[in-house]
Amino acid sequence: MKTTSSHGLHGTSLCTPYLLLVPLGLLAVLLVLPSLGSSNARSDGLGVLCGGAGADGYSVSSGADESKASAPPPRRAEEFSLLVGVLTMPNRRERRDIVRMAYALQPPAPPGVARVDVRFVFCSVTDPVEAALVAVEARRHGDILVLNCTENMNDGKTHAYLSSVPRLFASAPYDYVMKTDDDTYLRVAALAEELRGKPRDDVYLGHGFAVGDDPMPFMHGMGYVVSWDVARWVSTNEEILRHNDTHGPEDLLVGKWLNIGGKGRNRYSLKPRMYDLNWFMDNFRPDTIAVHMLKDNRRWAAAFRYFNVTAGIKPSDLYRLP
Repeated sequence: MKTTSSHGLHGTSLCTPYLLLVPLGLLAVLLVLPSLGSSNARSDGLGVLCGGAGADGYSVSSGADESKASAPPPRRAEEFSLLVGVLTMPNRRERRDIVRMAYALQPPAPPGVARVDVRFVFCSVTDPVEAALVAVEARRHGDILVLNCTENMNDGKTHAYLSSVPRLFASAPYDYVMKTDDDTYLRVAALAEELRGKPRDDVYLGHGFAVGDDPMPFMHGMGYVVSWDVARWVSTNEEILRHNDTHGPEDLLVGKWLNIGGKGRNRYSLKPRMYDLNWFMDNFRPDTIAVHMLKDNRRWAAAFRYFNVTAGIKPSDLYRLP
């Protein structure tokens, strides 16, 4: 994958004070979205949006020196855009570093096909130590999204994500929004090829489950995609909150919301190309789109080996001095 520098906080005089002086737990803060094209900061009721240089292909920050930020390049005309939100927790820094490498070392989507932005998603960071470390991480990598919710897995975080994104990015909407986990290895180019021929509206795509006579009432929580209009509908649907329908298994609940609302009617299951890794780690597939349950470094290493991420790296390369 070609990596592009986010150029950090381009226009840091506007954005940095929010990062350093305002408790992260009080804001839904989006830090450094390279794809927006220009430096900006705004308050929109959810927090502060700080933009950097324009993205070219996959937006995976290389952590370049922000003081040397250049003018954003002209935006290319891609067929579609995708926001990938990796739900994670503040104390999983090592995992995020592994996931960043996993995205940065992938081959890109074919030129002109897709603009894919990857962001790590937290709820409010209330612990002062974690808040300081997340602030430094955000300053270094520029790929952090902090929502105004209490950290959780199945107590409303996915709803907070899907309902916040359409408002945070109202001026520069994506075609698709994805929710995935930090134990999922997503092969973005393969996903982009799948999305390429799909509709841009009313889409719900992932590893579909069959329940009774319904072939696909919900998608596995390892990762699923909705089109922008579906995310916007979640954002504006007060019935979900009125009925307190955000508590429980998040993948089941998203399917429930869409089924009740008659949304996501263009449904696509990518099973078996999206799957859980088994105990023996022997069920990798060459046509993988996403593999889930990479719960430890041993499993991530196995995935990197299988998909040739480490091909060509010699032991001598690891110890070579400049």
